Amino acid sequence: MTATLTRADAEDLLYREALLLDTGRFADWLALFTADVEFWMPAWRDETTTTQDPDSELSLIYYKGRRNLEDRVMRLTSGLSVASEPLPRVVHQVTNVLVLEAAEGVAEVSAAFTCHRHDVRMNRSDCFFGRYLYRLVDEGGAWRIARKVVTLLNDTIPTVVDINSI
Repeated sequence: MTATLTRADAEDLLYREALLLDTGRFADWLALFTADVEFWMPAWRDETTTTQDPDSELSLIYYKGRRNLEDRVMRLTSGLSVASEPLPRVVHQVTNVLVLEAAEGVAEVSAAFTCHRHDVRMNRSDCFFGRYLYRLVDEGGAWRIARKVVTLLNDTIPTVVDINSI
């Protein structure tokens, strides 16, 4: 029998994801995602509307499949990216977690976030904030992220933004 996601389950997964990003434990972070995950941060079409289709409209970030996320993590942590070396210090605050829909083995979850980011090279701190929308699925008794949509509300980005700072 497949479980139905509770808010406590959702909070545990989202808080764990934030901690793994904050501590740079990217292999453990990647393990939270399904193989066919969609990770998307749409752009803003105008002041009130985000883009709706990552295949035909501009996205700030779009990865289809965990393999593409793994590639991004490899580039982020390889030491070969000047913009990522050293990695910034980050702390994510995830709040207002709500289970919007839940059925056996699948759920839609919403949350708000703030990510404080400090670039030690530039001695500069920035704050990104917005909303998350997740599709979570039960895979063998463990909840995994099948889709993550990040709506960045302060989209005038003063610096490099990457998967670890949203």
